Amino acid sequence: MPTIVFVSPKGGAGKTTSSLILAEQLSRSADVTIIDADPNRPIESWAKGGAKPEHLHIIADADEENIIERIEDAAVRTPFVIVDLEGTASKIVLMAISQADLVIVPTQGSQLDAEQAGRAFRVIAQQEKMSRRKVPYSVLLTRTNSAIRTRTLAHIEKGLIAAGIPVFNTELNEREAFRAMFSFRQPLSGLSVSDVANLDKAVSNAEQFAQEVIATLRGAHQQSPEVLA
Repeated sequence: MPTIVFVSPKGGAGKTTSSLILAEQLSRSADVTIIDADPNRPIESWAKGGAKPEHLHIIADADEENIIERIEDAAVRTPFVIVDLEGTASKIVLMAISQADLVIVPTQGSQLDAEQAGRAFRVIAQQEKMSRRKVPYSVLLTRTNSAIRTRTLAHIEKGLIAAGIPVFNTELNEREAFRAMFSFRQPLSGLSVSDVANLDKAVSNAEQFAQEVIATLRGAHQQSPEVLA
């Protein structure tokens, strides 16, 4: 069963938001475990709102001593495992990557964020050398403007692609709905159009992201059949 690990050495890149968005989308058709390994436990706090989808399961006691065990146990119980890690390059990050079928690196559209993402790429490369296996990964551009494509963002994306770094076609836009999930402690499906502007566009954005993740996993599966086993 695929394990998807979200890694970002820089705080504020949208790591927790994107991991929760993906988890909710996948939980619409399958059981999903999301491992909240961020010391601040933002996913656990969100779940206390009482609106967690039935098929979304949360583990919030993971640390560097048990992260591999937690991932392995979750993979036995649910078809998808998503790991939300702390915003640093630490031992627990390296260990989680060792179990990953796909690593997603959320990155905002600034040169500083892109440079910080380079730390994540180095950790992935380090794990590949240790395990002697390729770890599929891709950059997710977050908090982008759906109406305006800035020159800075285009320059960063072009540079990443030129360096051979995979980048999702789908970006997670800056949407009020994505912030409202945490403000109201609701999944996207629990938000109201009377409270949140452009909710339909946020839902469409989330669905496109989830579909591309599935397609990426299938592509990895063709190279490594155990990924979607």
